[in-house]
Amino acid sequence: MKFALYLIAFVLVALIVPFLLPATGKQEGVDPNSNLPWQIVLDGQGGSTVFGLQPGVSTLAEVRQRLGSEIEVAIIAEPNEVGALEAYYAQVPLGFVLAKVIVTVDVSKEAISAMRERALKAKHMESMTRKITLHPDDLARAEQMPVKAISVIPTVNLDEATVIQRFGQPGERLVISEKRTHLLYPSQGLDVVVDGDGKELLQYVAPRDFASLREPLLAQGSAKTASQ
Repeated sequence: MKFALYLIAFVLVALIVPFLLPATGKQEGVDPNSNLPWQIVLDGQGGSTVFGLQPGVSTLAEVRQRLGSEIEVAIIAEPNEVGALEAYYAQVPLGFVLAKVIVTVDVSKEAISAMRERALKAKHMESMTRKITLHPDDLARAEQMPVKAISVIPTVNLDEATVIQRFGQPGERLVISEKRTHLLYPSQGLDVVVDGDGKELLQYVAPRDFASLREPLLAQGSAKTASQ
């Protein structure tokens, strides 16, 4: 499952201050103190709600209704992979935080393969990654499919101290490289990637599905150790 795509920051204080202070960065028609990335509501049964959406339950149509209609839906595939069905927002106000949002739809690999056969076109993105446009019939079907994960890339750069200030101490801290660390919050269904060379990434799943985020990281760490 691919949860990551990613960009550069603007100038220091002017953008970091809005993330830290709720009074700034207000968008017209948007409540700056609601829908924020750290406002995660747990249901006590392994589920959660963030941005008014329930990972694993809410449909793509509900995402569109909640976050806006300016959404791009496509299959994103690396070479020799079936790919993932994703929906992308270039910029969404989450309270007073502006962010890119990538939603991963919960759909089987077999269904994605069938969608690829009916697809209208494909084009290359960065490196050899392909973006495959769905047939209108499949796009309509996708609207009723549940969302498995929500990934958020804030326009501001976050350091580890700021993440901990907002989300609390992580349940686990996995260092992937000198510059990249994953702060894991299993009880909230959250993985925060703090990246010294790029943009930070917040990945949300239902807490009961947290293994889908953690296990690939452990496998990646094992592969790295084996190659050293």
